[in-house]
Amino acid sequence: MKLHFFGTCSGTRPFKDRHHVSFALEADNGIYWFDAGENCSYTAYLMGLDLTKIRAIFISHCHMDHVGGLGNLLWNIRKVTGVEKKLPIGGDIDVFIPLKETFDGIMAVLKNTEDNFRIPFKVVPHIVDDSLCYVSKADGVEVRAYHNHHLPHDDGDPWLSFSYVIKAGDKRIAYSGDTRLEDIPNILTEKTDVFLMETGHNDYRDVCRLIRERSLPVEKLFFIHHGKSILPDPVSAEKEAREIFGENVFISDDATSVTI
Repeated sequence: MKLHFFGTCSGTRPFKDRHHVSFALEADNGIYWFDAGENCSYTAYLMGLDLTKIRAIFISHCHMDHVGGLGNLLWNIRKVTGVEKKLPIGGDIDVFIPLKETFDGIMAVLKNTEDNFRIPFKVVPHIVDDSLCYVSKADGVEVRAYHNHHLPHDDGDPWLSFSYVIKAGDKRIAYSGDTRLEDIPNILTEKTDVFLMETGHNDYRDVCRLIRERSLPVEKLFFIHHGKSILPDPVSAEKEAREIFGENVFISDDATSVTI
């Protein structure tokens, strides 16, 4: 399996060589896509990924730096199916998103494009909640959503921001989404092979210290959704993070892939 990084920046003003956050897990029989920042499908396609292998898309929350490329992603899937004369590998494409109105708005825009966005497959929305939200028998991939406190929440209202834990074969991958430090232990309750952690709202040093001081079971730590603690000097940030966490910490870059 591989992790592909399409965008690694937080919601900053345009930043050289980095786009807003998006990544995917590629297994033998499908691609599982997480967040959809600007240009994500453009980057993925130029990296050689087959967009028709996407089985499901998971959105952590509906801020622009996480959904700004979703419409274009769906549009490019349609374009590839038409040009290459093949349907998505799973038939339909499932989209897991906290707010149905955001999905509906994106689809409304698409339906005003050429041919009213007529497609030979379905894009199926699912509202995210705290649950095992997705299981792929094709690859043995399971995705569970955990609410976090990035967005305001009142008792009785639905949660609007989520982290995800992916189990794929014998691997466990946790993605923070945008979150608070207090939420991190909730998704690191057992051995985690890869932890993808945002720094748009947290300092990478605080994250490293929290994991080490609380002995959270993380094998490899990848920073993503970079903010002000990393963007000015990622090389120095990675060096300092390794002094705190150990050698298995990495600053992710756009248009890169790692094997897990």
